[in-house]
Parts: sequence; C-alpha cells; structure tokens
Amino acid sequence: MTRHGTLALLAAFALPAAANSASCDVPDEDGVHWRRAVSRVKYLPETEAWAELMSRDRSIVQFVLSLDEPRYVDGRCYWPIEVRADGKVWKRFLVAPIGGQVIREDKR
Repeated sequence: MTRHGTLALLAAFALPAAANSASCDVPDEDGVHWRRAVSRVKYLPETEAWAELMSRDRSIVQFVLSLDEPRYVDGRCYWPIEVRADGKVWKRFLVAPIGGQVIREDKR
C-alpha cells in the first residue's frame, strides 16, 4: 500500500480511436508514456492532498487513463485522466502524451 491508500491504475487500451491521428498514437508498447502521464497527475500537490484525505476515509483512489478517447486543445492531443475515489469522479485532467503538459479539464 502507498501513503495514499490503495491506488488502482486503470487504462483503456482500445487503440483504434487513438490511431486515427498520428499525433495521438501511443508512443511505445511498454507503457512508459502512459505511466508518466498518470504520475504527472498523481503527484500534483492538489491531487496528493486530496488522495491523503481519501485514504483517511479508507476510500479507494483510482487514476483512469482513457487512451481511446483523446482530446484536442489548440490542435494538440491530450489523454484524459479521471481521478476517482470509490468510483466517483473527483477531477478530470488532460495530459499530453509527449512532454507531459497537464491541463485541468474544467479550466480550459
């Protein structure tokens, strides 16, 4: 167990939709880029503080990366990541597959 309680990483690997654009292709098969994307969200100060509060309640925190539902902002591809506790969405983020820029989806 981590200091955030039980963490689960769920990744949707239905790649056909992601393959529609070369800029949204999954860059590697060993998962380095999607693990890095999730880590960028997981270690944001606001996410760490929230996850700590959730772990006190014994809530299960999940980071759900949807590779098959890319979003485009200003022509750039982003992977959506939902942060959940006990199955309920807390926040949604967009993370660039290359470069790791993070955008809060509701702040676009």
